[in-house]
Amino acid sequence: MTTRPPVIGITCDLAEGRARVRTTYAEAIARAGGVPLLLPPIPALAPAHAALCDALVLTGGDDPIMEAFGVPTHPAAVRVDPVRQEYEIALLAALSAHPDKPTLGVCLGMQFMALAAGGTLDQHMPDTTPTHADHVGDRPHALVPEHDAFVAGEVRSHHRQAVSAPGSLRIAARAHDGVIEGVHDPDRRFYLGVQWHPERTTDAPLGQGLFDRLTDCARG
Repeated sequence: MTTRPPVIGITCDLAEGRARVRTTYAEAIARAGGVPLLLPPIPALAPAHAALCDALVLTGGDDPIMEAFGVPTHPAAVRVDPVRQEYEIALLAALSAHPDKPTLGVCLGMQFMALAAGGTLDQHMPDTTPTHADHVGDRPHALVPEHDAFVAGEVRSHHRQAVSAPGSLRIAARAHDGVIEGVHDPDRRFYLGVQWHPERTTDAPLGQGLFDRLTDCARG
């Protein structure tokens, strides 16, 4: 067990040559007693970052480039930067050497976790989900847990795509309309993906509480 505050790595987006991320992620980790560390998306450094950090947060962003997973990318998708995608998939692969490293995936982060586990995506919810408008614009909507990783409550999300099958992961929560909102790996201490944004969800157990749990796990 470490006696220093745990270092929590936060993945960054790439835009116009700049690595950046909303400070709300770092603020949530700091409130939980962790030390946030922004991780530049350099694929060759993914194994070193996985080893260095006591826990990881994979943040939200644009849509996955699906050709890397054997299917075409939907024409309506807003593609994530390909270097960021390469880095985060490499980071998830590097965690195989650290299976007990606490990891939280948010929105795009959850989608990467599912894809890396052999899962699939619904790439354009307006084509498939009559209630798709409930999942954009940070509208609060009900969360229905299917595992004790989560409690019932209200969450805020903003996404055009959703996990349709989690691969080797397990479904841990759904929205009121059946959309998958949470996945986990029951064989790991803390390996959770959430489709909502806990860094801006006011329901404490489903917002700040997730960062508190992640940080507590990282302490040992």
